[in-house]
Amino acid sequence: MKNLMTLCYQIFLFCKLILDLKIMKIEEEINGRFRNESHKAVINIIYTGNYLNNKFFGLIKEFGLSTQQYNILKILRGFGEKQRSISFIKERMLDKSSDVSRIIDRLFVKGFVERCENENDRRQKSVSISKKGLDFLVKTDFAENYTDNLISNLTENEIEILNSLLDKLRD
Repeated sequence: MKNLMTLCYQIFLFCKLILDLKIMKIEEEINGRFRNESHKAVINIIYTGNYLNNKFFGLIKEFGLSTQQYNILKILRGFGEKQRSISFIKERMLDKSSDVSRIIDRLFVKGFVERCENENDRRQKSVSISKKGLDFLVKTDFAENYTDNLISNLTENEIEILNSLLDKLRD
């Protein structure tokens, strides 16, 4: 816990150094107060994560997909046309609590993925992205640029430092 608090404080100091004074502070955003800088850093990380997720979800939602469905399509495209197991996909999901089987069922109904049952165990399914799914992702590739622009006020060096601090936080 002490390491978490130290890391949160480091992230806070980092953010304090790089943020422009014109940018609204977290306490102004949520009209709140914090017990200490560690508490403030944790709330800031959660708030900022939700902010970025909501911006991105708003973009993807226009195409009738959830962020989890989009994530599965990106995983499948990223690993080529070979069929992948549900557990393979779940390991790579951004949201580890997602019910991957049900999400894949919805993608199958939309025609974005193809499923194949395992001959030895019918509970096991292999999944691959369909041509329709690939074509769909081409239409949404601009979302990648949009997400890059969400943090365009940071320099490459600041982004590397932020990534390093966030990785350290999860250790």
